[in-house]
Amino acid sequence: MAIKSDKWIRRMAESDAMIEPFEPGQVRYDADNQRVISYGTSSYGYDVRCANEFKVFTNIHSVTVDPKNFDEKSFVDVVSDVCIIPPNSFALARTVEYFRIPRNVLTVCLGKSTYARCGIIVNVTPLEPEWEGHVTLEFSNTTNLPAKIYANEGVAQMLFFESDEVCETSYRDRGGKYQGQTGVTLPKT
Repeated sequence: MAIKSDKWIRRMAESDAMIEPFEPGQVRYDADNQRVISYGTSSYGYDVRCANEFKVFTNIHSVTVDPKNFDEKSFVDVVSDVCIIPPNSFALARTVEYFRIPRNVLTVCLGKSTYARCGIIVNVTPLEPEWEGHVTLEFSNTTNLPAKIYANEGVAQMLFFESDEVCETSYRDRGGKYQGQTGVTLPKT
């Protein structure tokens, strides 16, 4: 199994629509020439952006967080270019990019150092072979201060690993419950 390079990522995005929308290089400035947290293709990965739809964890309703019986009252919906995550709390968001993972590829997501150095951890489970959709991102604010996330800027890096053998059963084959998700997707059983 080998990590894939920028050339492979560009080729797969252009020929197989693996990432849409796709940025072939690293973007560091917006249209107004203002500095942004970088996104786009890097040497051995792709830096994804966070959309402006957030679900911020709240304890207003004092519900129990239960992955088998998830109560949507655990979150407050926010649509904004900036999301403030309360101290020691978390928020869910989604990527701007829609992914279509090839059958022989496993994709792993890691947080960007800019956020990690601020105590903000990004968690995403691996994108399995033949999974597709917008990626739901979880941002944990590990600090005792409010933390800020910027929409439409880089938040995490996807690394693509190609197997030397095609899997027998892909995510699509087994009818994965998060297949084709398009918004911020809450836990399903």
